[in-house]
Amino acid sequence: MVLERGKKGNQNLGLMGNSCEEEYNAFLEKVKRTIYVDNLAPQVTESVVRTAFNQFGYVKSVQFIPVYLEPKKAAQSALVEMENPKQAAGIIEEMGKLPFMILGMPRPVRASAARLEMFDDRPRKPGRKIICRWLDPKEPEFEVAKKLKAAVGRHAAEALTVLEAQRAEEEKLANQQKEILKSHYNKYELLQTVIEDGSAKRLGRQYEMPLSDA
Repeated sequence: MVLERGKKGNQNLGLMGNSCEEEYNAFLEKVKRTIYVDNLAPQVTESVVRTAFNQFGYVKSVQFIPVYLEPKKAAQSALVEMENPKQAAGIIEEMGKLPFMILGMPRPVRASAARLEMFDDRPRKPGRKIICRWLDPKEPEFEVAKKLKAAVGRHAAEALTVLEAQRAEEEKLANQQKEILKSHYNKYELLQTVIEDGSAKRLGRQYEMPLSDA
């Protein structure tokens, strides 16, 4: 009886191992067809991302990456899963050549290949074990952990300063774009008024420059 149980237990472990490997291999295929998109404006939503990238192929899913250490108005990033790796590679190549903007914001969106650690729902790699334990203040590793924690805090503060400066510059550019568009629209309205009230034809006859009705 003991031997029979042992065989059955080994068989179950083998099946579980095969299932884990299949799940992990499927995840690796998903990573290959996924692109990492960053520098997205805070106003960008999932539907906006889908509409923008559907012109390159079929978007299977969009997953925004939460950022807990930066202000809500900071640039967003997302994982965009395409239908196949070829579409993902094509997007990265195209966006590397030309700036790609969403919602007309003055921040060109960047795209790169997704990496395994970007997915919060990634399955455990078969055969890998992660062990966590508390460090005693007397252990040498405790001082190393304290230095790492301090370095992370400094990095977060520096990154926040850069983001604030970047956002201020982008708001300035956005206002400039708004003023330029408004100026162009006013010029268009003026020309349309001149054409509709007949002033253009009168000026054309005066300067012997007949205008077409078209």
